[in-house]
Amino acid sequence: MGMCGGASAGTASWIDQELAGCKFADVRLGKRFKILVERLSEGIGESIPMACQDWAGTKAAYRFFSNDRVSETEILSGHFQATRERFQATPGTVLVLHDTTECSFQREKKEAIGVTTLSYGGKGKDGRPRLHTTCGILLHSSLVVTLEGLPLGLAAVKAWTRKKFKGCNALKKKINPTRVPIEEKESVRWLENLRQSTALLNAPERCVHVGDRESDIYELFCEAQRIGTHFLVRTCVDRLAGNGMHTIADEMSEVRVKGLHHIEVRDSKGDRSEAVLEIRYRRIRVLPPIGKQQRYPATTLYVIYAHERGTPKGRERIEWKLITDLPVTSRAEAIEKLTWYATRWKIETFHKILKSGCKAEDSKLRTAERLLRLLAVFCVLSWRIFWMTMVNRSASSAPASAVFTTIERQLLDHLVPDRETDRARKKSLSSYLTKLARLGGYLARASDPPPGNIVMWRGLSRFTDIELGFNVAQLVGN
Repeated sequence: MGMCGGASAGTASWIDQELAGCKFADVRLGKRFKILVERLSEGIGESIPMACQDWAGTKAAYRFFSNDRVSETEILSGHFQATRERFQATPGTVLVLHDTTECSFQREKKEAIGVTTLSYGGKGKDGRPRLHTTCGILLHSSLVVTLEGLPLGLAAVKAWTRKKFKGCNALKKKINPTRVPIEEKESVRWLENLRQSTALLNAPERCVHVGDRESDIYELFCEAQRIGTHFLVRTCVDRLAGNGMHTIADEMSEVRVKGLHHIEVRDSKGDRSEAVLEIRYRRIRVLPPIGKQQRYPATTLYVIYAHERGTPKGRERIEWKLITDLPVTSRAEAIEKLTWYATRWKIETFHKILKSGCKAEDSKLRTAERLLRLLAVFCVLSWRIFWMTMVNRSASSAPASAVFTTIERQLLDHLVPDRETDRARKKSLSSYLTKLARLGGYLARASDPPPGNIVMWRGLSRFTDIELGFNVAQLVGN
């Protein structure tokens, strides 16, 4: 398929484009990698044996993932290059969304993968709380999206287990965490991805790096300003401000409400309602933590507070505190930054596709190194599914030929006949993506929102099987 999988010439074209920048130590590894991506794209969510279909292909896949000469950086290098090309073809500001997710695996020998968390759950036979060990891999991703929400691709990925940072929590119990050098903490991943993604895109002034409260790191503020890029972070630390005798919260308490912003939200049941946000903003001189004031300078930033009026039912009250180096001097600029931050959930959607769509956590590979290589492949496929979903919303009028081959369009026309209301947009990309989603259970009623990722990958999986059967029938007929 021109964009989503299958053994047609269209599939080869998008895979060739996405993997063109990959460079392996051996040419044969590059060929094996391409075949592996084709197989896994045809069987998204399936196990490696199911996707490869035979023992020879399965054994070759296991050898690839076990090969010490293959790194996840090499696997993703082609995708990174393609992301840069899509970025260069996109004018204006883009958002680089950063977030961390945890991929958990059930293993008897947890040391082969590494431990992510230790927690107490349930009780043993002696009645004492039972210590539960979770093994897995932590993945920190940086996703480039347009202001309209179209994901252009990943710009950086860092994966690790806790073996490398063992003892960090014990260290923080002995001394103030703010005095621990950033290089000795897991939060250094935020700085590393900031640098890597900015260097890849090579236009720091066009990038706004967006993170949740985990990214509220003073070193990140300084590093972003050093390399000439921008950031928008949800803050959780009430930092020292001004002359150091008060905090940001103290200054913001003096700021009057400068405007209202109406947004549509959903509660835990999915019911929609309107929330009214009171907006305050101010330019503030922010100081580094006391233990780091000799290493880092004070900096002037803009702080935005958005608090929901009243107490909503069925959900938590919206209360955002954002900090950015970008100027915020009007209500319109404050709303713009709030809108940008609201886009951050897309990185969580990407991780959901990785774990629920590609079923990354169902893999039975035994070691962390093998799983890291598999996750790198799944990152490319997850982005592709996400792109397919979002392009339907942001570029719906594009020609269908940009994604689907002629045969694929004919198959979709046969499988999902046009409705009377669809005839006017029959040849558009949106119409064929909607047909693909309908194969996955999307009802396409007039009141329904655009199809989401779940129905899209269900439709993709089903259509891949149908297309395979069609190709086999063509071969038999000939």
